[in-house]
Amino acid sequence: MKLIHWFPGHMAKAMRLMEENLRLCDAVVFVLDARAPASSYNPKLNGLAGQKPVLFLFNKCDLADGKADELLSLMRAGGKSAIKLNATAQNVRPLQAAMEELVKEKAARLKEKGSNKPLRFLIAGVPNTGKSTVINALSGEKKAQVGDKAGVTRGKQWVKCGSFELMDTPGTMPPSFSDQTLARRLAYLGSVNDDILEMDEIALCLLEELSGKYPNALNERYGIAEGTPLEMLGQICQKRGFLLRGGEYDYERGERALIDDFRKGKLGRVCLDSAEDMKNAGLV
Repeated sequence: MKLIHWFPGHMAKAMRLMEENLRLCDAVVFVLDARAPASSYNPKLNGLAGQKPVLFLFNKCDLADGKADELLSLMRAGGKSAIKLNATAQNVRPLQAAMEELVKEKAARLKEKGSNKPLRFLIAGVPNTGKSTVINALSGEKKAQVGDKAGVTRGKQWVKCGSFELMDTPGTMPPSFSDQTLARRLAYLGSVNDDILEMDEIALCLLEELSGKYPNALNERYGIAEGTPLEMLGQICQKRGFLLRGGEYDYERGERALIDDFRKGKLGRVCLDSAEDMKNAGLV
């Protein structure tokens, strides 16, 4: 299988940018995808925030099952501030409350000094975890660019949100590809540019993982229950009528349909990461 790479030069540049941006901020919100919270966090960021308070946000919780709640509870039990959210639903009151709690001590000190200086948050996350959607939900306006693929945010943006200012930046949190299993999960989620991927390999890996963890999802969506990943992909093509001349399967269309269904939640609620993955990422 072809390895998924994040080039060292890109990683180093992104980490330098993050350090620079952190100096301008009072706290950090790390946006994670609730379907794969460990995969969507880069362990190299552990300790980077220094003494600044950190909140971990399990976004897209409407697409995740109860396993994500268990991982969230593990983080909280370990002393980390963590909440879940569906940013597209626009109900951000729990997030606002968590952010206020995160910086309440500094807010009190500023108030004692008579300062009206806004507290600043860095909103960080790997591509396609919903950073800009979170910012727009908090601000109540579409001030940050939003898209369904990696790399939509192009430049540093400050967004006013009540007594806070939020920074949305590109490349603040590059993915870590040291664990290729986690890297593939990022690819499933659309956090890695599809143009650099071997989509046939990604689709087969996704089928293998889903058949082991969520076999009912494949059965309910496509009417398939068993077989090798390639056989299951062939069944998807047959069910959907993705056929070439001569009756051969159009595997490329089948791959795209499968991955698109997964990303849009049409295969049901899932959480691919385990407690061990969270531990290895330094999240618990």
